[in-house]
Amino acid sequence: MNLVIENLTKTYSNKVKAIDNLSLTIGKGMFGLLGPNGAGKSSLMRTIATLQAPDSGSIIFNEIDVLKDQLSLRKILGYLPQSFGVYPKMSAEELLNYFALLKGVSNKTERDKLVNELLDITNLQDVKKKYVEGYSGGMKQRFGIAQLLLNNPKLIIVDEPTAGLDPAERQRFLNVLREVGTNCTVIFSTHIVDDVKELCNDMAILNGGRILKHIKPVDATNEIKNKIWTKTVTREELEKAEIDFNILSSNYNVDNTLTIRVYSEEKPSKDFKKVEPQLDDVYFIALKEDQNSNS
Repeated sequence: MNLVIENLTKTYSNKVKAIDNLSLTIGKGMFGLLGPNGAGKSSLMRTIATLQAPDSGSIIFNEIDVLKDQLSLRKILGYLPQSFGVYPKMSAEELLNYFALLKGVSNKTERDKLVNELLDITNLQDVKKKYVEGYSGGMKQRFGIAQLLLNNPKLIIVDEPTAGLDPAERQRFLNVLREVGTNCTVIFSTHIVDDVKELCNDMAILNGGRILKHIKPVDATNEIKNKIWTKTVTREELEKAEIDFNILSSNYNVDNTLTIRVYSEEKPSKDFKKVEPQLDDVYFIALKEDQNSNS
């Protein structure tokens, strides 16, 4: 069950190249597409979901030529965009029933059974009689998962689903996604590194419409083992440190000093301490190298 993308390109009318000759193979399970805002993630998601046509390239999923046979893909696709449209004044139970009917589940007994199962999976049983428009952000996202599961999709695309959610709602949403992502291909687009770290067995870093790195999260951190160093500096010392060292990130401490994380093959200086690499480090290294190569 592979999604194979080859030489995909998309340039908008304003001359912005959102997808730049991109090739990528995604297998079964949770795949994290990680990149900053404006990296081209949503453009790629919309193209895979057949919502826009590329200028060139190909997309094949499970022997379906997606660009030539959009209907076949849509039958097995579940898509959760970054933001939803406006909901009518209907409860979650009513809306799911309505969507199930649109998707061809005509038998009422089957439909009720399916809706109840999805309300259970997404932990919305207790609020199934409430209007969806009154749901919190996290509840709306879980409802989005429920509606996309109505057609038992083989390919699920979720675009920046945790943006704006509070920590508790984010965790509930990720738990639901983790549960549904065991038997299909799920592409999870995000700029939040922790989402990928917690969920995904495979990942790619995207920027400028190009894949910078395609690697499993565990291999990504092993690749830079013994190459990440930290040191505490004052705000006044930070500027010089940015010149002297390859700083990946800096975080304030309670005393207003900063802990800097540096990428270096060898110990940068005697007052640095070696630390375990994190997925954030991999992400920042890829973006920095990309920035340097384009400057």
